[in-house]
Amino acid sequence: MREDIIKYLKQEVYSRSIKPENKFGIGCYYHIEAVVKNAELLAEKYNADKEVVIIAAWLHDIASITDYSLYEMHHIHGAEIAEELLKKFGYDKEKIDLVKKCIVSHRGSVKLDKSTIEEKCVADADAISHFDNIPSLLYLAYVEKNMDIEEGKEFVKGKLQRSYQKLSEESKQHYIQKYKNTMEVLG
Repeated sequence: MREDIIKYLKQEVYSRSIKPENKFGIGCYYHIEAVVKNAELLAEKYNADKEVVIIAAWLHDIASITDYSLYEMHHIHGAEIAEELLKKFGYDKEKIDLVKKCIVSHRGSVKLDKSTIEEKCVADADAISHFDNIPSLLYLAYVEKNMDIEEGKEFVKGKLQRSYQKLSEESKQHYIQKYKNTMEVLG
């Protein structure tokens, strides 16, 4: 495991997250941390290349937090940024290509085939991470969108339902209890 790269990426993502030009604020860093945690768990469960999955998880939203104008195509720009960063470490070219594939295919809102188990791990971790960041979804609903109680609750439930539906069938089974428990709490 390339701990030097992972440590660097964690610091790099944090430093980009706290910059004033990051439109998503520090909440994006907590989202990325949750993706990393879930990606690592899924990599172990599915016997994927854990190092590639963790690196891709740290970098999956790097373009969005670096420059908001890249948001719509952040999965494409993020893969380019990842390659640039990883080359500085002399990281293996084949592994760079796999990291890039994970970043390009992570978006649930863009239907792209996931041809490797590593891609599935990162995409599923991104979707399930919303369950680890419910306070930020509530903040978005009630503070940023100024919704009333019922409207905000339905907004959050809808977001979580869509996130769960984006999971692979294997991960849906793995996270079914988390999904049911969260839906029950939200009423």
